Formats: sequence, structure tokens, C-alpha cells
Amino acid sequence: MNGPGNEWLDDEAGPLVRSYALTRGRARPRTRGEGFEMIAIIATVATPSAATPEIGPEHLAIVDLCTRPHSVAEVSARLGLPLVVVRVLLGDLLAHRLIAVRRPQQESQTVTEHLLREVLHGLEAL
Repeated sequence: MNGPGNEWLDDEAGPLVRSYALTRGRARPRTRGEGFEMIAIIATVATPSAATPEIGPEHLAIVDLCTRPHSVAEVSARLGLPLVVVRVLLGDLLAHRLIAVRRPQQESQTVTEHLLREVLHGLEAL
């Protein structure tokens, strides 16, 4: 696959320039605090009428796909785009209020008396 005219391709990685172009050189979403965990659920809340300089065809593909909610990992797999690229594109869509994100719930870190008793019983059983 690395023949004349294919110097921007890599047999293992695939196209090297495309990801950079899709994200305009960004490796992280523009909005701070948007990590887009792989299991976060993405759902379309509005649909743009057409592509614009800020919303490209890949953005529109995500909007179309997420009319039925999908996880970030599913979006990446179904569109055949690297996860890092999908996260940047999702950040753009969120900034334009075209998607909603449902993040996984953080488990409570509260230590209860019940938990301490269970740990004590487990240690005693050893």
C-alpha cells in the first residue's frame, strides 16, 4: 500500500493526514471538561440543515447516527473514525448544541458502617 503517490498512507495506521484535517489539528475538544468517556451516551437534539465551515460531513454523520442514542465507542466504530477524532467532533457538536451527552454516574465514595462490617468479616474469615 506504500507505493508512489501513497506517501501519506501507512499499512497499519491507514490515512495519516485525514484525522488531522478532520479535527483542524486539534487533539482535544474545544470545551474544557469534556472528556467524552467511551461509555457516555450521545443523542441528537437538533439537526443542522446543511454542512457549514464549522460543521462538516463527519459532524453530520454523527448527528444522523445519534438520532438513536449511541455510546462514544459505538460512534467511533460505526463511522470508522479514531476515538480521538470522534471526541473532537463531539465537542464541536456539543458547542453548537446539536447533541446531548449522558455521562456514566459516579459511584459514591461514601464509606458506610455496613461496608466496614463486611470488610471486617472478610478479614476475619482469612
